[in-house]
Amino acid sequence: MRPFWRSPPPAARDLFCPNEKSVKPQQIHDWIFAADLSWIPLAFIGAQASCLATGIAVPGFAWSTFLILVIPTWLAWTLLSENLQLDGFRGGWRLSAVISHLLLAVALLMVLLLAVDNLSRRYSSGGLGMFGLLMLSGFIAIRWIALRLLLRRHRDREVNRIVILGSDRVATELAEKLNRHPELLCKVTGFLCAKAEFPGPQLRPASAITVSTTEITSLLRQQGVDELVLAHAATSPEILNLVALCREEGIRVSLVPQPYELYLSRPRLLDLDGLPLLQLAAVTPPAPARVGKRILDLTLGLFLSLVTLPLLLVCAAGVRYSRGRAFRWERRVGWRGAEFSMLRLNVDRDPHGGSRFERMLWQLSISELPQFWNVLRGDMSLVGPRPEGPERARRYSAWQQQRLTVKPGMTGLAQVNGLREQHSSEDKTRHDLQYLVRPSLLRDLSLLIETIWTLALRLAGARTRSVVSTTQHAAWSVPHSPSDNTFPEMFQHAHRTQPGSD
Repeated sequence: MRPFWRSPPPAARDLFCPNEKSVKPQQIHDWIFAADLSWIPLAFIGAQASCLATGIAVPGFAWSTFLILVIPTWLAWTLLSENLQLDGFRGGWRLSAVISHLLLAVALLMVLLLAVDNLSRRYSSGGLGMFGLLMLSGFIAIRWIALRLLLRRHRDREVNRIVILGSDRVATELAEKLNRHPELLCKVTGFLCAKAEFPGPQLRPASAITVSTTEITSLLRQQGVDELVLAHAATSPEILNLVALCREEGIRVSLVPQPYELYLSRPRLLDLDGLPLLQLAAVTPPAPARVGKRILDLTLGLFLSLVTLPLLLVCAAGVRYSRGRAFRWERRVGWRGAEFSMLRLNVDRDPHGGSRFERMLWQLSISELPQFWNVLRGDMSLVGPRPEGPERARRYSAWQQQRLTVKPGMTGLAQVNGLREQHSSEDKTRHDLQYLVRPSLLRDLSLLIETIWTLALRLAGARTRSVVSTTQHAAWSVPHSPSDNTFPEMFQHAHRTQPGSD
């Protein structure tokens, strides 16, 4: 094997990975949770002072009122923090997700506090509103400070440097996921793969470093690498030899289990007398959760359809005037591969050649509002994988077919990450399956709030993007030494499949 070294794109953020001397992700979660609990009573005191300063009528401070409001808030926040993963880092850091999760959690808290206040009659609605506003502001500030501290550790080069062995999609996805998790305290500094596995001559970088297997450990030490991650499908004698050499040099070794495409499962590692056994538990939502999701679709779907009906009628009239027909039906594949007719405005997808009005309807997804009818009929859900056409569905791999195990949705995790027509079905499937692994009604509500955030950014002229896009060519570089920041450029082969539906 004649492997060579590739280093990651500048687009990938330099973040951190856990080692013996660094902070563990669970510790970060615990610290944020402790800071939240500490902020709750301070927010109550601040709300009391703010109300008195602004003239909002509130009763004087009393310990009984303080305990009646703060203790239920502590208990409720403990439950919400775990169910919604409110630390902000699990699932990958995204500001829109952080704010959406916190906004939903604080809204649920306010419903609880209003119920408690109606029973005790000890406070006022104005004071509770100020309390909720201060809590939300403080929770966001806590997470922003945590992120700043993590990034400062990176600037101080307190970083565990890792190299990924592999050159396929799994290796690329691993690098992307590591770069999206600042709490892991890691920096992907390069890739290793066999010379025969590198892309063709037209994409082969002139600056690639080619070494023999026995020279790899010297190269890793030269680059200051702390850990080697195996993301390679095959296990050859040369790879086993490399693992042994790395362990002799004190370089930690980790691996991604193969086949990685067994995605829609919850893995649990069992140590069987030194033999690691990875158990893959199937993800099957319980019947009450499915019933709850259907009730949410009916109640919230009916409410949203009525709210958006005036806007839809105006836009439909404009489409009818310009195109002669307001609506159209499109065949889509839904739950368990069943086909259905999806309703939408008669606007082409990504209509670059259309009128400005049609481009606006597509950009803001107004053309998809008629699908509330499909939600009420039971063909679709408010949240889930976006449905695609029969021709595309027939070409799904076994891995991609897992997205058909639930009803398709009007919005989903892929959409709030900025994936639309120009992104591949494989990229969207990766996000859809991540959503399916941990389904919950609270997460659905959070994704709906995040969708509003996404549409607001589009309205303001901003384009939402994934943290790391795999549909574009990205610059890569090779560091000459752990302290050298002068990098010659090289390019990654960008895998792309045919774009899917929005």
